[in-house]
Amino acid sequence: MKEDAGLTPAKVWPTTSQMLHPLIIKGNTMNKVLAALIAGLFATSVYAQAPAPVATPAVTKADVKADKTVVKAEAKEMKADAKADEKADKAVAKAHTKKAKAKAKADKKHADAAADVAKADPADKMKAEAKADEKVAKADAKADKTVIKADAKADKAVVDAKADKAVAHTKTVEKKAEAAADALLA
Repeated sequence: MKEDAGLTPAKVWPTTSQMLHPLIIKGNTMNKVLAALIAGLFATSVYAQAPAPVATPAVTKADVKADKTVVKAEAKEMKADAKADEKADKAVAKAHTKKAKAKAKADKKHADAAADVAKADPADKMKAEAKADEKVAKADAKADKTVIKADAKADKAVVDAKADKAVAHTKTVEKKAEAAADALLA
């Protein structure tokens, strides 16, 4: 290995006194003045473009209070909506259960009537079929009435839920308007 190879840092890298900046040339004073003027121009233009601070504590407090009021009103509306939806869903599920039970009862009566006809003597077959038809018709009528009543209750619950939602929304809009007016007056 060659040691040091005859290179010293001074020979490889120029010193700061040997370096020349393109705008600042040694001995040329006019370039130095020109560079200082340009730097000053940039500094003042940046300072002139800075946005003015905008904050008035009274308006900020009023806005915060208005925002709190709006958030509370919206939370109440969402809670009322959820409660109304739950009520409607419960009524629809109950109606579905009642309809299923009514259909099951009607089907049982149909099966009972068919069994009665099958058990009947051949001489009483016509009479048994007439009774079975009557039993089936009564069972169907009762099931239909139950289904209609259950659907009516469910529909009423859904309509009531929509009304509750509308009232909650109206209250929220009212609170928002009050909050906006309070913020403007403050």
